[in-house]
Amino acid sequence: MTGQGGASEGDVNTSPLRQEWLAGRAPATQALLAADAAVFLHQSLSTPCLDAVAGADGAWLTMADGRRVLDFHGNSLHQIGHGHPAVKAAIAAQLETLPFCPRRYTCDVAVQFAGKLAALAPEPLGKVLLAPSGSAVIGMALKLARYATGRHKTVSMWDSFHGANLDAISVGGEALFRKDAGPLLPGTEHVPGPGLARRFFGDDDGAAGRLADYIDYVLSVQGDVAAVIAEPMRWTTAEPPPPGFWQAVKASCERHGTLLIFDEIPSALGRCGAFFVHEAIGCVPDMVAIGKGLGGGIVPQAALIVRRDLDVAGDVALGHYTHEKSPLGSAAALATIAVIENENLIARAGWLGARGREALHALAARHPAIGAVRHMGAFFGVDLRDHAGVSGAGLADRTLYAALDEGLSFKVGGGNVLTLCPPLTIAEADFDESFAILDRALSRAGA
Repeated sequence: MTGQGGASEGDVNTSPLRQEWLAGRAPATQALLAADAAVFLHQSLSTPCLDAVAGADGAWLTMADGRRVLDFHGNSLHQIGHGHPAVKAAIAAQLETLPFCPRRYTCDVAVQFAGKLAALAPEPLGKVLLAPSGSAVIGMALKLARYATGRHKTVSMWDSFHGANLDAISVGGEALFRKDAGPLLPGTEHVPGPGLARRFFGDDDGAAGRLADYIDYVLSVQGDVAAVIAEPMRWTTAEPPPPGFWQAVKASCERHGTLLIFDEIPSALGRCGAFFVHEAIGCVPDMVAIGKGLGGGIVPQAALIVRRDLDVAGDVALGHYTHEKSPLGSAAALATIAVIENENLIARAGWLGARGREALHALAARHPAIGAVRHMGAFFGVDLRDHAGVSGAGLADRTLYAALDEGLSFKVGGGNVLTLCPPLTIAEADFDESFAILDRALSRAGA
């Protein structure tokens, strides 16, 4: 589960197995990786890198050495696959007419895009602000919460991830991003997330309810919290929320004059069986942040969608970004949304979810190291436990590299959770093959 010594956002590049893996790469790939490490600042989860990519198409990555790998990682931005033709065509057409819109001006495609988001969002959501990154959107949401409430405090979750900017790590809860960073934003209170409810509030079905009661208590005793900001589902470890949990938190927010902000940056756009995750769980927040796949996995594009009556900061700058109303980002996003709608990808997420759940439960019956299987729509988590003298985290690391060798890429979250995030456009045969690869990788990891 979460809280594994600061490794909760993903697999780290300091694993002992990394050097063994790199030693097996082709000489040309090793040379490129060495050049990368020489020129880029080193940071965990990033540089030094795992491999070199030469192409990306649909569900597949082509490595520099020619190997083809199914991409179930994709930084969570490939809902419609890599390089979808409709998005590339929309970007190319937009480049020929209006490649950039200076701030203080508007353009038709940006207005269309914002209007589409407002139409898709359930009431009372309906006002939009665009930005070039998810972290930037989180910052805008925090600023708007302060202006709208006259308060500055927040409540967020330990082990959560909301971006790597200083304000985002202040409300985030992962040690890997906060460690030794020095003073963060004041007033950023933290509580355990729903995935930790049983650890702190009783190992029974009432734990989530007691956590919700505790959040209500925090809001009451603080009395001046501007916002609760959270992931509606914990993305890095694939943990759907307990039934009724967010409804209880939303009711507490309404009682105490606190706004509820959902970070759906990696999880929206159909992945979890609805366009927005909050639709799937039946709890509409006061603000929702989306991004990652919004630009079709090609153009960086993110957006903040808020209640209409929160349009209260017209005399200050919430998101004064150079690419505030990007024509390219807007064109890519409109094309992405059209693909989701025209190809019925929300329904397909449900179909993939059912098929993947069946495959993973079959794997769990064969591999005793699998402690739990979770999913929401077409996003899956395989929780590995200690087995045969090897820790769950050790087995996860072994499985990661064995799967890469077999042709499947995914992320390890929380130290011991295999997270499988396929494109919604993946071919049925490729989807089935991914679980066959995982089966072989688990066998190799346990050998």
